[in-house]
Amino acid sequence: MRRTDRLFDIIQILRDGALHKAQDIAERLEVSVRTIYRDMDTLVASGIPVEGERGVGYILREPITLPPMTLTVEELEALNLGVAIVSEAADPDLKRAAQNLAEKIDAVLPERVVEQADAWKFAVYPFADTVRGFSQMPTIRAAIKARQKLRIVYHSKGDRLTSRLIRPLHMEYWGRVWTLTAWCELRGDFRVFRVDLVQSAEALPEMFVDEPGKTLGDYMDTLKDQRD
Repeated sequence: MRRTDRLFDIIQILRDGALHKAQDIAERLEVSVRTIYRDMDTLVASGIPVEGERGVGYILREPITLPPMTLTVEELEALNLGVAIVSEAADPDLKRAAQNLAEKIDAVLPERVVEQADAWKFAVYPFADTVRGFSQMPTIRAAIKARQKLRIVYHSKGDRLTSRLIRPLHMEYWGRVWTLTAWCELRGDFRVFRVDLVQSAEALPEMFVDEPGKTLGDYMDTLKDQRD
């Protein structure tokens, strides 16, 4: 498993808000406890709100505020998109300014300083990749609001392209990485997709309604069950 994939999986384990021991996470991901310790240090250094210590356990907080103001998800999305676009400019001064701004944003998101941003490409993607992820967001967000099924083409682990029919339920922001929680019709189960790995998203005329076992509430219940 690539380290970036493992970091993503660790966040999914921690997102239930419970305290998780490094030993338990290591067993689930089939790696050493020492590896999990290093990964946790990287998550903390990259601004992800992980709290805890070795021998005790780790827990994930989720504030997304930029002191002294509080941003909505849409405002934070617009801010990152603007930084991403400007950073691709040919003007070296503008590019440098955009990169500096990105570092300042990371330094206050969320209440942790990004000390080793270069070391964690999961949080600090090349900005061209960031723009690619944002390009799918209008379609995804509209489908969530309209309760409309999506056909997505997704880069799965191993960089394999797969086509998925999904019920989009919820988007979340994790240190310049956006995720989409959905019910996957192909797998018959919940899946969490990284938005930057969605190559294309097509809204289908087919709508969906709440069905037992397929709602966002049901997904949150599965996280609680895993914790218990």
